[in-house]
Amino acid sequence: MTGRVVHFEIPADDVERAQSFYREAFGWQVTPMPEMNYTLIGTTATDETGAPTEPGAINGGMMQRQGRFTAPVVTIETDDIESTLQQVEKLGGAVVEPKMAVGEMGFAAYFSDTEGNVVGLWQNAG
Repeated sequence: MTGRVVHFEIPADDVERAQSFYREAFGWQVTPMPEMNYTLIGTTATDETGAPTEPGAINGGMMQRQGRFTAPVVTIETDDIESTLQQVEKLGGAVVEPKMAVGEMGFAAYFSDTEGNVVGLWQNAG
């Protein structure tokens, strides 16, 4: 398990307004993915695999504010989402969204920690 923060997500009431805000305020690249109801956010240059080229830099996403997704979410990389979710529950956290495929890129899940914060998990495919 890497435990590295590898992604962030920003929920928005008005996604187009938020896209414009972050694009103009910080020069972020905004790539809407309407088929997924999601927007990719590029904060830094990436290589051919989509990984940031600058050490420590991360990119993110944006989605409609809804349900438990009311505040920004950080996403932590893991080698095994299922075992990580079991550990989270053992330590007093709870599964918010179980493991789901994200195209052919990998898998995501969400949990709430002992303080009620929603946190994402990411597992690369393969």
